[in-house]
Amino acid sequence: MTERMIETDGVRLCVETFGDPGDPPVLLVMGMAGSMLWWDEGFCRALADGGRFVVRYDHRDTGRSTTYEPGRPGYDGDDLLADIGRVLDGLGLDAAHLVGVSMGGGLSQDFVLEHPGRVRSLVLMSTSPVVAGGDLPGIADEYGAFLAQPAPDPDDTDAVATHVVAETRVLAGGRRPFDEAYMRALVARDMARADRYASAGNHARIAGGEASRHDLAEIAAPTLVIHGTADPLFPVEHGAALADGIPGARLMTIEDAGHGLEPADHALVARAILEHTAA
Repeated sequence: MTERMIETDGVRLCVETFGDPGDPPVLLVMGMAGSMLWWDEGFCRALADGGRFVVRYDHRDTGRSTTYEPGRPGYDGDDLLADIGRVLDGLGLDAAHLVGVSMGGGLSQDFVLEHPGRVRSLVLMSTSPVVAGGDLPGIADEYGAFLAQPAPDPDDTDAVATHVVAETRVLAGGRRPFDEAYMRALVARDMARADRYASAGNHARIAGGEASRHDLAEIAAPTLVIHGTADPLFPVEHGAALADGIPGARLMTIEDAGHGLEPADHALVARAILEHTAA
């Protein structure tokens, strides 16, 4: 694996790659407040071992990418969207397979709608349609109750870590065993690596950018939608709506899985992505 900085338009984006640059590129786009570490290294290696050139990167305000003062993001959703293109350009890639989870899935939808020639295929995980329409269920009561709790003191790193782990437990859906040791270790590494960990909260403060001028039916890239049946943020109906709205899309549900990519599903999802990107 190789980590490097891409600097353009006054923005520094930290990127890490796995595998042979001559293999088909797969760009992983993480969700809100998530650095590249939330794409597990073993998961990335499994994709690379399957013959893919895998790219993961830190969104701005996470990891080692450009950060802004906590509570004062100097960008909006359109800038996060443009960062996908900056990563591709910085690596000399005309196009790639995009794999986006949660907010990253929304960014991936917007990117293919704005730049269809740069996307070979889409994998959309734990996300929701970016184009308005339909009556989809809201967040689960358990997650709503968690969000209503007061946030920890940002200067109390132990309290912050405990809060993040607790949130991932709720997001896991509660139907399967929760790997707390794995999650605590991940959060500790993420906090230690970040230039300014508190800045990740800026993602929740940014404007989403302009409303999409497009329709999901315009997406021509082969699309795989992956969704857990116990997702408390975007209930599984959101994934079904995506698959229904994108021509030819396939929906893969993971029984009792919650929001995001859990360790128990790494092998299953890696196989699905390799099969989807093989064409």
